[in-house]
Amino acid sequence: MNNINIDQYKVQRPIKLTDFKTDVDLGATSKELKKELERLREDLGDFQNTLYAHSKYSVLICLQGMDTAGKDSLIREVFKDFNVQGVEVHSFKVPTELELKHDYIWRHYIALPAKGKFGVFNRTHYENVLVTRVHPEYILGEHIPGIHEVADIDQKFWDKRFEQINNFEKHIAENGTIIFKFFLNLSKGEQRNRLLRRLDLPEKNWKFSAGDLKERKLWGTYQECYEEAINRTSKPHAPWFIIPADNKKAARVIVASILGRTLNKYKDIKEPELEEKIKANLEAYKNELENETE
Repeated sequence: MNNINIDQYKVQRPIKLTDFKTDVDLGATSKELKKELERLREDLGDFQNTLYAHSKYSVLICLQGMDTAGKDSLIREVFKDFNVQGVEVHSFKVPTELELKHDYIWRHYIALPAKGKFGVFNRTHYENVLVTRVHPEYILGEHIPGIHEVADIDQKFWDKRFEQINNFEKHIAENGTIIFKFFLNLSKGEQRNRLLRRLDLPEKNWKFSAGDLKERKLWGTYQECYEEAINRTSKPHAPWFIIPADNKKAARVIVASILGRTLNKYKDIKEPELEEKIKANLEAYKNELENETE
């Protein structure tokens, strides 16, 4: 299998999405990719246990992509070896009535992982500069002072929202949250194949929505919005990674590799030392248990 250069997926300068491939050949068979993912996720599971014991950092993983990009299956496969107590997954749908009574980041803030835990956002706070930008009429439901009609939502509004998102991420990063943001870069042709599969397989029918086809017609607009969002918000403390998503198994291996290699650079994340008093009496505690009578 080819070595994975994680820097080639990391956004460190202004990009154009059209310059990024949606498919990649890692020089491995499907079976080899599966085996590599098993190895990587076992290492991630071990790291998660250490993170939990250390309890000074949390990890936030943000997943974005067009419909059928593979977010759900990536979550299922990459985090399979995690202790269920150490990872929380949140899928953000249309805001509820309660959520709309708060600012747009509120529902994401209260879902952040606690120290010692991993949090996965399946769709994220970026929906607020993606879906709402393609459909600005949705903003009216947020009841923002000074916004009475779509015409009130100008470029300054979006500039401010990007600034707010950057401030939000900077704040949580400075307080111990390690942030990863993955854009699953799917081709339009592969999305068509996956939508057809949902229609062809009865057990997949429930995943299909007529709205998927309506949004597909806006593909170009979504790509433009993703490109600007990525360029405006990829920062050293909260970088974006653009992952080729046409091959799901390869995408999972790339994401797991990025997580593992980056997290292993945090040398201060380690299991806490026992208190000297306890360490000095380990043999005594062991003997007490071994000699215990009913």
